[in-house]
Amino acid sequence: MSIIAWILIGLFAGAIAKALMPGKDPGGCLLTMVIGIVGGLLGGWLGKVIFGVDSIDGFFSLSTWIAAIVGSVIVLVLYRLVSGQRTR
Repeated sequence: MSIIAWILIGLFAGAIAKALMPGKDPGGCLLTMVIGIVGGLLGGWLGKVIFGVDSIDGFFSLSTWIAAIVGSVIVLVLYRLVSGQRTR
């Protein structure tokens, strides 16, 4: 059940990460949702590995949202690095 919750949180976290890091990215809304889902899962995994917390404390927990947003920003930065080199 926690993976489904991270996917739902990731959808919102992707939009928040995109708002925090505006810029022109190839892709649109669908790509932002995918980045958010992957980032949410990454944030949940990092929180569990680094801090030893459960993968999700609660849907409305601040730590859950921060982990998902940080994970989404990381994935967005990595995506921009990879896609920027591909266009050259």
